[in-house]
Amino acid sequence: MIKVLLADDQRLVRAGFGSILDDEDDIAVAGEAADGEQALAACRELRPDVALMDIRMPGMDGLEATRRITADRRLDGVRVVILTTFDLDEYVYGALRAGASGFLLKDTDPEELIHAVRVVARGDALITPSVTRRLIGEFAGRVAAPVPGPRLKALTEREREVMLLVAAGLSNDEIAARLVLSPATAKTHVSRIMSKLDVRDRSQLVVLAYESGMVNPTWMSGGSQPPV
Repeated sequence: MIKVLLADDQRLVRAGFGSILDDEDDIAVAGEAADGEQALAACRELRPDVALMDIRMPGMDGLEATRRITADRRLDGVRVVILTTFDLDEYVYGALRAGASGFLLKDTDPEELIHAVRVVARGDALITPSVTRRLIGEFAGRVAAPVPGPRLKALTEREREVMLLVAAGLSNDEIAARLVLSPATAKTHVSRIMSKLDVRDRSQLVVLAYESGMVNPTWMSGGSQPPV
């Protein structure tokens, strides 16, 4: 059973999402929170698998709550998905950088909400080429000039290829098909890369790829794929 925490200051939003999720046999709403402080406390008490987190809440906002959740080693099993009303919300990039596993628009279809919860609960990140990757490209382009970090030098050539494809929004299966590997091998490469770079999940891999200069945000504007 996937346990979900709903954190949003609007009761109707929580009720709507809760109704959708509780209809699924493998998902249960474990609790609700109306602000970031409540969300942080609920995560510590309930240890949900997924926290659906609004950013703009009174008091402690969702961004600060996300930072604290992802920095707390006791909450390593909690994955945060950011809820936003607009797909170019500048706060979302900060949340992904802080360790969120992806984001959803509040007007997303019920099927997408359910899919997102399942994807994140099994340890994957919600990286969609049409939205999350474009958003990261938009705001990563505003940070200081990228400087390759020393950790990237520890990657093999194959691992760098895999990381570029993760940054392009490809799943393990799609990476396997592109590089003519088995899905298990692609998954192993991704896990090894995350371990070498000491990142929490695929979302942070994507952010690191932009901030280190491995990925050029201009690729996104034309919808092209990075070279491999």
